[in-house]
Amino acid sequence: MTVFDAKSIAIVGASREGNKVGHKILKNLISSYSGSIYPINPNASEILGIACYPNVKDIPNSVDMAVIAVPSKIVPSVLEDCGVKNVKTAVIISSGFKETGIEGAKLEKQCINIAKKYNMQIVGPNCFGVIDTDSGINTTFASQSPLKGNIGFMSQSGALCAAILDWASTEKVGFSKFISLGNKADLSENDFLQILYDDPNTKVILIYIEGLKDGQGFIKLTRRITKEKPVVVLKAGRTESGARAVASHTGTLAGSDNAYDAIFKQSGIIRVDSSEELFDYAMAFSYQPLPKGNRVAIITNAGGPGIIATDACEKKGLRLASFKRKTIDSLKENLPSAANIYNPVDVLGDATHERFASTLESLMNDSNVDSVLVLLTPQAMTDPIAVANTIAEISSKYKKPVLCSFMGGSAVVPGIDVLKENNIPNYSYPERAASSLMSMVIQKRITEQEYPNPKIFDVDKETVKKIFSSARSENRVNLGLEALDVLKAYGIPISKSIIVSNPKDAAKAADEIGYPVALKVVSPDILHKSDIGAVITNVKRDNIIKSYNQIINKTLKFMPKARILGVLVQEMVPDGVEIILGSTKDPQIGHLVMFGLGGIYVEILKDVSFGLAPLNEKIAESMISNIKAYSLLKGVRGEKPYDIDSISDSLLRVSQLVTDFPEIVEIDINPLKVFEKGKRCKAIDVRMILEVKK
Repeated sequence: MTVFDAKSIAIVGASREGNKVGHKILKNLISSYSGSIYPINPNASEILGIACYPNVKDIPNSVDMAVIAVPSKIVPSVLEDCGVKNVKTAVIISSGFKETGIEGAKLEKQCINIAKKYNMQIVGPNCFGVIDTDSGINTTFASQSPLKGNIGFMSQSGALCAAILDWASTEKVGFSKFISLGNKADLSENDFLQILYDDPNTKVILIYIEGLKDGQGFIKLTRRITKEKPVVVLKAGRTESGARAVASHTGTLAGSDNAYDAIFKQSGIIRVDSSEELFDYAMAFSYQPLPKGNRVAIITNAGGPGIIATDACEKKGLRLASFKRKTIDSLKENLPSAANIYNPVDVLGDATHERFASTLESLMNDSNVDSVLVLLTPQAMTDPIAVANTIAEISSKYKKPVLCSFMGGSAVVPGIDVLKENNIPNYSYPERAASSLMSMVIQKRITEQEYPNPKIFDVDKETVKKIFSSARSENRVNLGLEALDVLKAYGIPISKSIIVSNPKDAAKAADEIGYPVALKVVSPDILHKSDIGAVITNVKRDNIIKSYNQIINKTLKFMPKARILGVLVQEMVPDGVEIILGSTKDPQIGHLVMFGLGGIYVEILKDVSFGLAPLNEKIAESMISNIKAYSLLKGVRGEKPYDIDSISDSLLRVSQLVTDFPEIVEIDINPLKVFEKGKRCKAIDVRMILEVKK
């Protein structure tokens, strides 16, 4: 049984006072719901003409759902009563739970334990309620019920729900289902996503979230959903202040927003930056079919707005359609000689609705046109109502999206009302229309997108298990030189390296590796060795001992308390481009894999991209091509291209490593040196951190 199947609902905390939440919820249910309603109030015999009961257990009939609007401290006892009554769903409107601190969190945990005992599902607590316009369920305390529509909306913010319902009433926007998630103590966005996916009345899904409860489950679910229904998300908390403090470059750069960007891209979700965009896109998806491609035709009765629209379309990634000869001939025949018959089509300021009609008909018939954007400004000869009716009539005959931008104020309002009545999205400005149209193009691509399985490599897991077990036995979570052996076990090429503890052994190791070499201090307490002069490169035979002593002295000078395990003697690899590969683990989402320009500039330039493990080849290729320095990797101004395939291979191997060993908290391969195409790459340095075992 889902939240929206309830045939009987009890309102615990129903009130006779009109300004109380319990009164408004009861009033909303009475106005729209045809099932049985049971107000619960021990101090009233009836409210709004319906008989009251002192307790849920006193109701003589079965109860499917209880809406709870009482002080938080009473909620556990109410849930016990509901459990005894075999109530299947509780919508807890009450606040005062984990959002208030430790005591509230304990109270919320108590509620969850009670719900589990009785196999009861909970919405909230601290939520605004839920609405289903099909069944008439409205457990919110909104001032009015929404219109019926095909938009499914869920939000982690109850206040935003109230504001949107008020806005939707003014704009005549309808919803299929409207869900306030609250604290998500039990039912979360994943549960409601499945409900909205299965709901035939829902065409587009909108989400406002502040965080995910189960990132991996979210990805698996939305990958299926977005193939059939658009999912548009507004994610709050995009700033770097939300990023956690970590010990590596990878962790520093992998703030929460980067994680969510990766999740949304890999799930086929369209992310927006504002609530305005959220509903701009919703209108397009709700009312119009998806375009076949990105070729757009623009009709305008004013030159300036036509140019603005052209710039906006091209900036967003749309392409102005090239008309077929038949279309051009038709436009020539039906438009004045002063009109522009090429894209954008300017029908001139004195255009009547007939002129708009003939132009729109011609463009809708052109197979080179995937969508049409109609602009209108209020000029003397313009009849916005007639033009709007014309657009509605013609667009209904074709399976191509038509979006409008009737620009102006009171003069165009009557025409906009006609567009709304006929499900034609209208936007105040062309830029918003272009952005919405591009979202439809993106959604079309998402429906055609494939999600291949990750490539699985033949690796040496046993070696990695032994390395990790050895570190654990020594109570270490920061891996030293053995981290390079972990990479080697997973097929990632590493530079030749030998750790030594005295100058004589350093010379011996260098002779074995071959000159010149690099020397680096080995210490679990030093994150960035070059910052203190503990890295020397291009060391030749005649100064190997001097360089060894210099590194030890610099380390003792700048970090006298650091544990020095020795000095690493490493081969000097040929010239190449330095990149960074890494991974950091988010406790809710999983392992985020990072790729970008490496070396000492990574934190300054921050030219990086992210993907959520496990990666497939398509995601790895996208991560590589999405950084600004990609053109350098491909080769510029006569330079030979670098081995991009080896980067992709290493990304996939790191992804498999963290998937196979989820106890890895962070990996930071910096630099990974990439050479010319066909010469692969080599890991020069790596940091690896394991989870602290509890």
